[in-house]
Amino acid sequence: MQKKILELLTKTDGYVSGSEISEQLGVSRQAVWKAMNNLKEQGYKIDSVTNRGYCLVAYPPHLNESAIKKYLKTSVIGKNLIVLDEVGSTNDYLKKLGADGCENGTVAVAREQTQGKGRLGRVWKAKKDDSITFSFLLRPKIAPSEVSSITPLAGLAVCKAVREFTGLDCRIKWPNDIIIGKKKLVGILTEMSAEFDAVEYVITGIGINADTQDFPDDIKEKATSIYLATGGHFDKNKFFASVLNHIEEEFIKNGLKLSDIALKEYTSLCATIGRTITFSRNGRSVKAKAVGINRNGELIAELPDKTTKLINSGEVTVQGIY
Repeated sequence: MQKKILELLTKTDGYVSGSEISEQLGVSRQAVWKAMNNLKEQGYKIDSVTNRGYCLVAYPPHLNESAIKKYLKTSVIGKNLIVLDEVGSTNDYLKKLGADGCENGTVAVAREQTQGKGRLGRVWKAKKDDSITFSFLLRPKIAPSEVSSITPLAGLAVCKAVREFTGLDCRIKWPNDIIIGKKKLVGILTEMSAEFDAVEYVITGIGINADTQDFPDDIKEKATSIYLATGGHFDKNKFFASVLNHIEEEFIKNGLKLSDIALKEYTSLCATIGRTITFSRNGRSVKAKAVGINRNGELIAELPDKTTKLINSGEVTVQGIY
């Protein structure tokens, strides 16, 4: 009922009477009053005036469905939006929904994620309301080999959203991080379920350090947040909606592929290009220079003998970053 009341308050310009709400929802005035008090306890600012009714004045600062949808302009991504107080991993949460047939574009975002996954089995943890951790599920009609474009496209979209919303000069660290200076701001992880040559669904998980003020000793020299970079807090709901808007725009505009335009934009924002990198090849460490990205999202590395190698996965160390 609270969700329906919020929808009613959101679409009403001004006050709506308690009797009107009770009639539309088929509940008692007492039930409406109790629901309003519960919403106020959750952080919603609701003005109540005798003989006028209720008016939603402000949303709570933490992630909530009503506020996100106010700014959401997508047609697919986030139309089915799930906001969780706490979850182990948004990727794992969506895997269960994906196996049960949830719709294309479903998004799960959590105020707190306790067992989020990074690359190479790392765990992504954050305090409640410090980060924006979310995953979205797609059911694209593509071959498994074409899924490789989704991570760089998502990275490009998030990088553009952060730059636009905050004014920060963030960059992409290939293959799946967004950085400010030499420190990590965003991590991205894409997983898929496929049979033979058909993709059942793809899930992309993204973690954005938003209001984090301090990091554990083992990563504090490698990580940063929007708060630490700007010195201020911001509207998480408006920002998150902007991120989803950018992701859908990039996916639709480029047809889920690294088009010439997307590749040019990605390359221009990629901090890895032009730097010395170290990667593992046949059990040994190899130094090379990152010279470009191809249409499959692979990193083009130039070896000392001027030959090139394509890197599509694995751990790559970038000189001067981390």
